Amino acid sequence: MCRLFGLCSAPERIRATFWLVGAPDSLEAQSRANPDGTGIGVFDRDGRPLTFRQPLAAWQDTEFAQEARELESTTFVAHVRFASTGGLTVENTHPFEQDGRLFAHNGVVGGLDLLDARLTELGVDVARTVHGQTDSERFFALLTEEVHRHGGDVGAGITAAVGWAAEQLPLYCLNLLLADADGLWALRYPDTHELYVLDRRAPGDGPGEPLQHADRRRRLRASSAELADRSCVVVASERMDEDPRWRLLASGELVHVSPGPVLASTLALPQPPVHLLRLADLHPQAAASQSAH
Repeated sequence: MCRLFGLCSAPERIRATFWLVGAPDSLEAQSRANPDGTGIGVFDRDGRPLTFRQPLAAWQDTEFAQEARELESTTFVAHVRFASTGGLTVENTHPFEQDGRLFAHNGVVGGLDLLDARLTELGVDVARTVHGQTDSERFFALLTEEVHRHGGDVGAGITAAVGWAAEQLPLYCLNLLLADADGLWALRYPDTHELYVLDRRAPGDGPGEPLQHADRRRRLRASSAELADRSCVVVASERMDEDPRWRLLASGELVHVSPGPVLASTLALPQPPVHLLRLADLHPQAAASQSAH
């Protein structure tokens, strides 16, 4: 099952080495169980998005470790892929970039012909906007258009895009991360897969307390003295240690982390999808990608 990771420390910039390659169970290490692509998205000092993506496991990419040690940002989005839709290409590797934002998704969205028709109806040039074959990038195009239609209100755009999909498309899971240079949005929808948030904003983390997270299945681990006395909010596909502050998002809960960082939450989508898919409804490759491993 694909893994999502997001971190926001805005307005402070940090290096990402601690969870990309430096941790005992880093993103590089966990790519051995999710071999179909690895991606990291960051923002430069001018707020421009940068993505580093390869359609192979991070441990096989000779440039990954070097890039990981140099990356610095206020906001991070990372993803390791177990492919459900689309071939193993850079274009199909998360995170995706549109309109200055980064996006990663965990789950399966069906009815791509209906989604393409909706994009065309809204005036989106699908061939120019969507560069790969994934359901994720197509949904991101819808989300981006809805943000435009809502005057740049990202939260409203997410709610509108997911709300339409929940009514019109077969959905298995639409857990997502969306980021810009100043903030991070995370949605769990519906309750098919877990998504957690950890609030590490100061005060509460005394000076010298390191960030050391390890999940129970050793899928992702993070260790950083740099964040010992800095505020941040982490979002991940599962609890990464025994810290009691980890909280499972409710189905339909939308979290927004803005500079400060400031954490806000709303139940944006209280109803489940109309056409909810079960694991048995998926084709074999998609079903394999959504099973725990």
